[in-house]
Parts: sequence; structure tokens; C-alpha cells
Amino acid sequence: MENISPRDPLTSRVIGLAISVHRELGPGLLESAYEECLCFELKQSSIVFARQVQLPVWYKGIRLDCGYRLDVVVQGRLIVEIKAVDQLMPIHDAQLLTYLWLSMNFNTTVLKDGIRRFVS
Repeated sequence: MENISPRDPLTSRVIGLAISVHRELGPGLLESAYEECLCFELKQSSIVFARQVQLPVWYKGIRLDCGYRLDVVVQGRLIVEIKAVDQLMPIHDAQLLTYLWLSMNFNTTVLKDGIRRFVS
């Protein structure tokens, strides 16, 4: 996978769409609702994406499906993990750094306060 700069136009566009969803719906819904609406916006914007992409764990050379799923993968290079929690905690960062470049937390008053960007 190629590196994505924090100022990457695709990243900015996806965050803009997420902010649009959050402005429309506000905080307090399930992550699945925000995911559905964000994917609607991506489709309306003709942005290629995949939902609930399986993320296997490799253990001692064996591929195991442990149930991990990437919420949304945009254009095969940008991973969006949607959170609807009171606050992002360090454990979320540790978990996300394993397989994510971008985390969005929709359960905030202002969405930009719930966005964390990670560049691989």
C-alpha cells in the first residue's frame, strides 16, 4: 500500500463527507448507522469503497479469521474505522495502529474533535 499524507486530498474528502453525515445526524447513534450514511455519501460522490473488509490475523504462519473487520476501505488505500464512543482512549489508538490509518469517532459534539489520523 502507498503512503497517504495527512493532507491527502482523498483523506480530506472522506473527512468532509463524514462531517456532513455528523452534521445531519448528530451524536448518539450506533456506529452502523454512521457507516451506512457515510457509505451512501461515498457512493453519491462516486468514490470506490468496500465495507466490512475481513482482516485476518497471521499466527505462526497460519491465517486465522478472528472476526476483525475494517469498517470501510476507500479506494483500496484508506481505512476508515468508525467509532461512536464517549471518548477515544489510548487503547483505541493501540488497537487502531495495528491496522488503521484513519479513525473517526461520530459520538462527539463536533466531529473534528473525534478524528484521529494515522499514516503508515
